[in-house]
Amino acid sequence: MLRVRKSGVGWAVALALTAAGLTPASPAVARPAIGWHPCAEDVPEEEPPDGPAPAECGTLSLPVDWNRPRGERFELALARRVATDPTARQGTLVFGPGGPGDSGVDRVVNGSSRFSADLRRRFDIVSFDPRGTGGSHPVRCSRDLLARQPQVIADQAQFDATLTNNALLRADCRTRTGALYDHVDTTSAARDLDAVRAALGERQLTFHGSSYGTLLGERYAELFPDRVRAMVLEAAMDHSLDTRAFLDTQAVAAEDAFDEFLDWCDRSADCVLRGRDVRAIWAGLHDRAEAGTLTDPDRAGAPLAPFELSRLAHKRLYETDRWPGLAQWIDKLAGAPTPGVTTLADDAVVPYPFAVFCQDWSLPVRDYREYDAHLRRSARLAPDLRYPPALFALVTCLGTPTPVANPQHRLRVRTDVPVLIAATVHDPASGYAWARAVARQLGRHGALLTYQGWGHGSYTTSPCVGRAVDAYLIDQVVPARGASCPAVDL
Repeated sequence: MLRVRKSGVGWAVALALTAAGLTPASPAVARPAIGWHPCAEDVPEEEPPDGPAPAECGTLSLPVDWNRPRGERFELALARRVATDPTARQGTLVFGPGGPGDSGVDRVVNGSSRFSADLRRRFDIVSFDPRGTGGSHPVRCSRDLLARQPQVIADQAQFDATLTNNALLRADCRTRTGALYDHVDTTSAARDLDAVRAALGERQLTFHGSSYGTLLGERYAELFPDRVRAMVLEAAMDHSLDTRAFLDTQAVAAEDAFDEFLDWCDRSADCVLRGRDVRAIWAGLHDRAEAGTLTDPDRAGAPLAPFELSRLAHKRLYETDRWPGLAQWIDKLAGAPTPGVTTLADDAVVPYPFAVFCQDWSLPVRDYREYDAHLRRSARLAPDLRYPPALFALVTCLGTPTPVANPQHRLRVRTDVPVLIAATVHDPASGYAWARAVARQLGRHGALLTYQGWGHGSYTTSPCVGRAVDAYLIDQVVPARGASCPAVDL
């Protein structure tokens, strides 16, 4: 391991950013402070022994459009728990939630114990609901128009209908949401994050991003490299991929995780399917889903389409402690009856956090023929999870006007401290190939820490990873090149 020594980048970085068109916008108006107050739904933590650090909530008024800082504003929702030992406090650790659409406020109020007691002793833990999600002026859209989006497009006629419906949906969301609808991209969110840093009184940012929250960290490090004190990217996203590469890497990661689940099931007494041909059982479930005769016993007998079958299984691969439940679910599915009648909630308008994704990624598909080629290739790469959830991104973002606000590109980061990438070899969602690609793009401005196990994320799974991340965040100790943590036995 090495301890970071600060080096002056100063004007060289500023000039480089200017040349790349990445100069941070200087705030044209003073940023107000955050008015903290007790959260309405505070769940006390078990630590420290002398009483919990109460959760506080607040809002920060920010520009809808950072190019018009004096224009329309919205309220960003935040939450924090102050450091449990004021005498040891080092500053603030900001958590970037995943999703898109996960609530950072909820993470602080109900789950800040994901961070170690040592981190909570030394740092205020702060997070927020990114713009357009949760309590931060959520994007809202017609439930009916959202329901018209197919999970998988079947032919050119449905492809054309989806294009038409998506145009109606975008207009509907814009009408219901207002001007913010066109500014929920992660570049705008990165500028929000810098406003949060300033409002917290922090000269530099200490940040831990998870899953989609790593895209926020990456973008912040590009825009504000000299304001990064320490940054962890856990389950990092590679934002340099085109449509084909994005889908292929997602399919490979999903299938790899499913293979690992099958291997576990073959040897573990905790798997109710142990000793049976699980792959054959799963293939039979896919056949029933394709025929429209499969139902979900956990959702009142709701019909399970092929895409939904893959999606629900994929989600259960995120955490290894859910694998026994995945086996039980497959077992129940195998005996599930034919579909009954289900109804949707009657709310006409619903939040739509995935709108963020369509402003961060350009995944163009010309026609059904090209779309079908993607489907077939994904099925070859992932013969068990034949419909990786990433495929739905093509459907929901189909027809999005280009260029998008935050298009894919190779990272251009020049931070003083290396950004720490915490990666899991068998991550079902943010595949290990993504982490390695991000590490290559960061070069000497990044450090890769590999967990040799399973699951979406590693900080709370591996004590070895947890110790390394804490040492980095607290003392800026960077793991040695090639650092690796062994798998925790299942």
